[in-house]
Amino acid sequence: MNRVYKQLPFGLMLSFLLVACQSYKKVPYLQDTEIVGQISQQEKMYDAKIMPKDLLTIAVSCTSPELAMPFNLTVAGTVNVSDANRYITSQPTLQTYLVSNEGTVDFPVLGELKLGGLTKKEAEQVIVEKLKPYIKETPIVTVRMVNYKISVIGEVAHPGTFTINNEKVNLLEALAMAGDMTVYGLRDNVKLIREDANGKQQIITLNLNRAETILSPYYWLQQNDIVYVTPNKAKARNSDIGNSTSLWFSATSILVSLASLLVTILK
Repeated sequence: MNRVYKQLPFGLMLSFLLVACQSYKKVPYLQDTEIVGQISQQEKMYDAKIMPKDLLTIAVSCTSPELAMPFNLTVAGTVNVSDANRYITSQPTLQTYLVSNEGTVDFPVLGELKLGGLTKKEAEQVIVEKLKPYIKETPIVTVRMVNYKISVIGEVAHPGTFTINNEKVNLLEALAMAGDMTVYGLRDNVKLIREDANGKQQIITLNLNRAETILSPYYWLQQNDIVYVTPNKAKARNSDIGNSTSLWFSATSILVSLASLLVTILK
């Protein structure tokens, strides 16, 4: 019996170590990185595609500004300078084009253009081809998305909606903008909510403990994607009984365990 009591502390310590090792494996991102090198990867760089309800700016320029002027709709800015509602005109800005549910925009002179599903470069090439009958030289067309944004919610330090200026962001960058996951976030159960061009909603589960996640087609985020970090069971318990109660129970449990160990050793 004494031998059993002597081995009890070592058994408890071993159990604690095993639990700690299992918990640690759930924390680091992108484990087993050697697997990524063994999987063939596409070399094509990611490029965002134009989706319904996107807001675009389209600028046309050439050596003769008067030729490009009919294709550049501008909005005159106004500034309120007094209580008498007197206004002065500021620097004009390019008008934004709202992509319809059918993926089209109404462009001056050219009429309705189908741009939905195209990358920016592809959209620029389409407009250049349409302009050839009107402009003898090859114009420069620049298309930009002005409402490219993603949202990160759940167990992150700073949840919110973030505007992406370069129109390219991956899952890890999105988490970094939100201050990374909290200790309560499940790395192996990150939900990605995405709406396709037809309005169909998708919910994809991603495991950030696995390195091959960076090869997933969902690793690069599209405009209006929502990333939801699922809370673990500890957070759920805390929300049920309160942080103070949970800490009190944890402290009591530790004290009882220590008292049991001391009694066992003294025997």
